Order: sequence, then structure tokens, then C-alpha cells
Amino acid sequence: MIIIPAIDIVDGKCVRLKQGKAEEKTVYSDFPVEMAKRWQKEGASFLHIVDLDGAFGGKPANKKTIGEIIKNLNIDTEVGGGIRSFEHIEEYLSLGARRVVVGTSACENAHFARDAYQSFKDRVIIAVDTKDGFVVKKGWLETSQLKVEEFVRDLKKIGFEEIIYTDILKDGMLEGPNIKACEDLLDATGIKIVASGGISTLEDVKRLSGLAPKGISAAIIGKALYDGKLNLRDITGAANAG
Repeated sequence: MIIIPAIDIVDGKCVRLKQGKAEEKTVYSDFPVEMAKRWQKEGASFLHIVDLDGAFGGKPANKKTIGEIIKNLNIDTEVGGGIRSFEHIEEYLSLGARRVVVGTSACENAHFARDAYQSFKDRVIIAVDTKDGFVVKKGWLETSQLKVEEFVRDLKKIGFEEIIYTDILKDGMLEGPNIKACEDLLDATGIKIVASGGISTLEDVKRLSGLAPKGISAAIIGKALYDGKLNLRDITGAANAG
């Protein structure tokens, strides 16, 4: 299991939100490029970048900043937030992103998800953002009528082998991830999961790492790293040991 630090961007700044709420924002740095370089220096092999303005607005809004981050790193990145067209996917891949994260468009349009997989294969990964067992969309502002397991099974039928799974009620709360939901989804679908949301202790990392044989492939961590509750080198070691 690999550890993936998160870089969330609002107005060109590095921030973290609580449960995805724009009004619950903490600014950690005015210089996201330097923050990204810090995580690379501390041993990150992969970085998760989210354009939060794009997620809320429905189209990329911090492309220049994200391009600068990618250009200044020697590690792989994935980029999400407001990516709702093939043009958006192609733009970020052309900037050097290893893969692009799609959420709302895949949730709303099964044909989009299918065509994205056929065109880009593993260069696209679907973000399955959830609340109370249902998929949420549009920057986590709307809850769909789509049940999580049903959605993930459909993605697997298309050909996707891995998803990013986030319980939004856990995100940014430092109360631990929804490990039971991850395990249930692994058992029900057999798809690989990048776990996200609420990871705040070394024990959280170890518990997720213990599910690696079942299919937990990575863990995205944000607020706990920024607040100094977790040390990237320590948890990377713990994840590898698991």
C-alpha cells in the first residue's frame, strides 16, 4: 500500500476543507508548488492534486498552478476537480499528469465512464465519493440516487480495476477512515481501492495496510500531514511493513 499526500487548491493556495465544505477552509500555504516539493522530499512517490474551485464550478480553474506543480516534480501525480469532458482529461494528461480523476461525469453518465475507459484505460481513475451509502457529486454538493456498490460494480464491468473511495463525512475530520465500508466494498466488488478521508493515526494506516491483500492499494492523506499529526516517512514505512 502506498501513501499519497493530497494537495487541494483554492484560489491558487494549498488548503484543506472539512467534509468538503468551502466555508470550513484552512489555508496551509500560499505556494502549492513548494508544498508539493516538500512531500516529494519527504519520500512521496505519488501526489493527489484536487482543483477545488474546479470541483465546485464544474470546470478546471487552477490549471496553471497545477501545471507548475507537475513541472517541478519528479514523481507521478493524479489530478481531479471539475474534470467533466474529454478535453479536460486530455489537457491534464498533456501537462504530464500520470492519471486524471473523474467523478461527477462518470456518476451522471455511464456512457462517459465507458468511453473514458476505452480511450484512456488506467490513465483515468473514478472517484467514488459517498455519503450514507450513496454517491455524491458536483463538488460533494449533491447526493445522487446511485448506490455505491451498484455504481462500483458497473465501473468494474466497464473495465476499471481501481477506484478512489471517500466517505465525505470522514474527510478532514481526523476521526479515522470508514474502514468497514472499505472492507465491505472490497468483499462485494473485488475492485482495488485507494482509500481517502479521515486517516489521522498510525493505527489507521496499519489497519488499511492490513487490507492490502484484499485490495487496498493506497491511502490518500491530507489534513493529518498538514497538522503534523502524522509523519510521511513514518507512515510510509508502516504501510510498506503491512
